[in-house]
Amino acid sequence: MITKHFSTSKTLMRQDQRKRVQAEHRRRKYYRFRAKPMRLVLPLAILFIALSSCVNDFTIQTSVSPESWQEEFNLANRELSYTGEAMYFNLTPGFQITLESQTEKLVISVLEETREIGGITTRVVEEREHKGEELYEVSRNFYAIDAETGDAFYFGEEVDFYTQGQISGHAGAWIAYQEGNQPGLIMPGTPIVGMKYYQELAPDVAMDRARVVSVTEIFTTAVGEFENCLLTQESSQINPIAIEYKTYCPGIGLVQDQSLLLTGFGYSQP
Repeated sequence: MITKHFSTSKTLMRQDQRKRVQAEHRRRKYYRFRAKPMRLVLPLAILFIALSSCVNDFTIQTSVSPESWQEEFNLANRELSYTGEAMYFNLTPGFQITLESQTEKLVISVLEETREIGGITTRVVEEREHKGEELYEVSRNFYAIDAETGDAFYFGEEVDFYTQGQISGHAGAWIAYQEGNQPGLIMPGTPIVGMKYYQELAPDVAMDRARVVSVTEIFTTAVGEFENCLLTQESSQINPIAIEYKTYCPGIGLVQDQSLLLTGFGYSQP
């Protein structure tokens, strides 16, 4: 009787153990099943966020599509001045910038001269470029600035190219309001990454345009290191394959144009 009772107890114990194992198995299976939606929800959430990001990126790309280069600047409702200063553009007479490479030198000078174009008084800014020791190009550029926004506008340029000291051409010359030409935006007062705008609007002559790439560049030149610099990608509707990058720094303006780098800036002596 004792043996039989012992065998029965062992049998009951085994049955009870099987039941516990089965219960544990069912519990684990239940929680595995319950956990599956959690594993599925997380990727879906990540996917949704990624898609949202893609949508935002697509919106930005759409807003700066080739058709959206800004070419209308509401100049009729602006008060433009031939003197002024913005973060990346200085139209004060006497201000001068010098950029150099191993083979070229470019001097940009804000002159005392003005020129009236389409009823708007513009400031004359001269650019003199040397290649080696030879004078290569002299241009007289016409600008005006919106004192309220800091936006600076380009009203055209007179261009003289030189060969062996003699004027040999005027390619790229244009004046706003003549032959269908219109002023362009040479520099926005508050550049925003992604902005795309025409700098020159002279069909078949000069259709330069710029896209703002960054406004947080740190740039080092022979005259110092500058922060919060503007980087632009510049091209032309006439030749869209040719792309240039330029850098502008606060309080100075242009500090890098391809291989040309800033070597000096300030106010020239009268």
